[in-house]
Formats: sequence, structure tokens, C-alpha cells
Amino acid sequence: MRSTAIIKQLATFAKKVFPGKTAIKPGKTLPQPIKIPRSEHPISRKDISENALKVLYRLNKGGYDAYLVGGCVRDLLLGVTPKDFDVATNASPEQIKSLFRNCRLIGRRFRLAHIVYGRDIIEVATFRGHHADDSNDNHSDEKKHVSKQDNEGMLLRDNVYGTIDEDAQRRDFTVNALYYSIADFAIYDFANGIADLEQGLLRLIGDPEQRYREDPVRMLRAVRFATKLGLRLEQETEAPIRNLANLLDNIPPARLFEEFLKLFLNQRAQANFERLTELNLFQYLFPVLKSVLKQPDSLEYRMATQVFADTDKRLREEKGVNPAYLFAALLWYPMSARAEEIVQESGLPPYDAMQIAAADTLTRQVRSIAIPKRFSIPMRDIWLLQLRLQQTSPRRAIRLLSHPKFRAGYDFLLLRARVENDKELTELGAFWTNLQKQNPSEVGSVAAKPTRRPRRRRAPRKNNNG
Repeated sequence: MRSTAIIKQLATFAKKVFPGKTAIKPGKTLPQPIKIPRSEHPISRKDISENALKVLYRLNKGGYDAYLVGGCVRDLLLGVTPKDFDVATNASPEQIKSLFRNCRLIGRRFRLAHIVYGRDIIEVATFRGHHADDSNDNHSDEKKHVSKQDNEGMLLRDNVYGTIDEDAQRRDFTVNALYYSIADFAIYDFANGIADLEQGLLRLIGDPEQRYREDPVRMLRAVRFATKLGLRLEQETEAPIRNLANLLDNIPPARLFEEFLKLFLNQRAQANFERLTELNLFQYLFPVLKSVLKQPDSLEYRMATQVFADTDKRLREEKGVNPAYLFAALLWYPMSARAEEIVQESGLPPYDAMQIAAADTLTRQVRSIAIPKRFSIPMRDIWLLQLRLQQTSPRRAIRLLSHPKFRAGYDFLLLRARVENDKELTELGAFWTNLQKQNPSEVGSVAAKPTRRPRRRRAPRKNNNG
């Protein structure tokens, strides 16, 4: 592969320019970075976003250091088109804002600058510095004011700025401590990241337990990067994860929703699910599935495996995937079990029981992963359609074809039939497949607007004047 050849070439060059690097303990930053000049690496400015180059050049002309950093440099070295281009600089957020009229400052935990070009956003971060761990530090009072940790060691506020060397030490993985300078177009490797890429390793910088405690989401990132890049987790990097997985309970549900999208909408959904389950991480994303995740024969496990495999297939075929469908599949069996309980306890009709069960299930789930209404409402539609799809009388069936979420509900019915290997569901799916062939014009059509009720005529006012 082209990427493998590039990495081997860079690693060979690194050994020549920094022969003592093997004496450096793995997972530590180097006393001085390995500098790889433009002539020795494959990254070209034509491979970099035009807007990212604008940001880099303006920072540089403004008298500041400016680097592409992290995943985009790593991906460019591997011959992969980066999804985002992140910039690191020694300019403070306020100084960045003074250079760019199209800049907005965001973030409380760590202040970032977003340079906005229409839909394209270039994220610019000031070099991070070390925290004031030493009480004798002359700057400890100042640093304590801008940084804060909870009792578990998780960073709640992290606006401590420093040098590029300190910033490299604060990076999570060695393969992300790579900096591309716009000043000389060289790559600076601060933590033997290129050597780890050559060996197929994903390694944390620093003490793994401490780094996970600072930000438990790093455990999810470790899995995502390993599967995305085809790397294996280095032994010390993997070792603490199972014991620290419970720290994900402290992460805001909105942030875990974003991580869910990154994990399961990137063509590695099935691999991520299996690895997360193995490391006891998935159960903290979906606590309602905790008791069945270790039972590969359970319907819940089979459903998750199948829907993630289908997701990967659709993404490879460049088809869309709605997160609502994923959530509906993962939570279907806990929700339907709750609906059956309600029917038995209260005697409510199945449709009403499912409405209540859906609300209960979502209430429990959003404590872990926040699900926006734009996804939770279609989830309910998909679930309730499973009842309506059982109605096969001609008039009702043809009318149901025009339901806005019919296709999602129909696809979900077929998914259930495969997972459960159920004859009745298979026959029901075949019925709806044939009906769509017979009435193609009805599928997906906008439902007829309800007829308006006739307006009531107001009674004439009484004349009180006699």
C-alpha cells in the first residue's frame, strides 16, 4: 500500500536524523522534535483545504506560529483525505479573533476559535500548557484560576496556554503529536508518532490512567482511531480501560451523542461495536443493554451486530444513514419488553402501551446519550409503524404507503425478520414488498391533507339597547 511505503520511508528518515530516539521511553515526548523537511515527506499544499491555508498564512503574516496539527497531518501522511483541518498557534483566542472578522470564540472547558467560511469551519486552538500540579509553581494561582479538575481527575476547565512543546505533551496519542509548519512546510514529530504508525500501534502520551481520568472520552477515541487506522492498542494504553469505563457516566450526554455519531457513521460501526463491547465501554453508552451485551445469542446483541453491519454496507455504497434508525434498532427490544409489561399490568391497548414505553425508554437513554428531537420523533414513528404494518386490509395498507416514515418502518420490519428469523415477520415483509410493487406511485407520496372542519357560525350579538 502507498501509505505503508510512505510511513516506512519517514521512519527510516527519522532514525537517520535522530539516532538516539530509541533510548526515549515509549509514550513520552522527545527532548527535541524530529524535523522532516518538505523534500522528505509527501504532504503538499494542494492536499490542504484552501480555507485552512488562508488561516495558516494570515496567522503567520500576523507574526504568530501556525501549524496544521493532529489527525489531519496523520491522515495526509497515510494518503487519506482528512475530514477536518485543525490549526494550532501561539496566538491567544483574543489575538486570533482580532485577525479574523469571521471568527467566533467557543468553549468553556477549553477556549477555541472557529474561523467560519460558509459551511466550512477551521478550528484554531492556542498551544496548551501544563497544569499547576506543583504548589511551589510561581504561576500556580494563575493556572488554578484557568484550570479545574473534579474529584476523579477529569478536566472541567482547561484554559492553560503554553509552548508548542507543552502542547505536544498535552496531545492524546503519539500519532496526533505531528505538526505541519506553514513557515517551512516541514513536519515536526514530537512523540515518535511516525515510528508508532510504522509498527501499527496506537499509544497514549503520558500515563494512560491519568490521561483517561482527565478526559474519559479518550477511551472512545482510542477505539475509534484504532479501527479507523487499522492499528492495535498498545498494551499499556489498553490496560486501564475496563476499570475506568465507568468514568463515562460523568460525560455530558450531548458530548456522548457527538461521539456516537463519530463511532458509528464512519464505515467502522461493526468493528467499533465489537471492540467497545469487549472493553466494557458500550454498556455505558446504552445502559439498558448492559445485561445482554455478553450474550451473543441474545436478540439485542444480534440486532446491534446486524444494524451496524448494514450501516457499514450502506456507507460503503455512499448511501445515507439516519441516526434515528440506529437508535430505534438498538433500543427496540428494551422498549418492546417494557410495552408488554405495561399491557399486562394495565390492560392498555398495544398502541397506547408502546407510546408510554417509548417515552420511558427514551427518558432512560438520554441520561447517557442525548438524542435530539429531530431523531427521537422519527424513532417513535418507526416503532409505532411496527404495529400499523400488521394491518393488511387493502384500504389501510395502501393508505399507509404514503406515511412519511413508511420506508424506514418497512426497512426496520425486514431487519427484525432477519434478526429473529421469524416466519410471520418474513411473510409480513413479503406482503409489503409486493404491495409497493403493485402501487409504486403511492410509496413515499405526501399524505392527503385532512379536510378542514366547517367553521362554526357565531351567534348574532344581542342588542342590549332595548
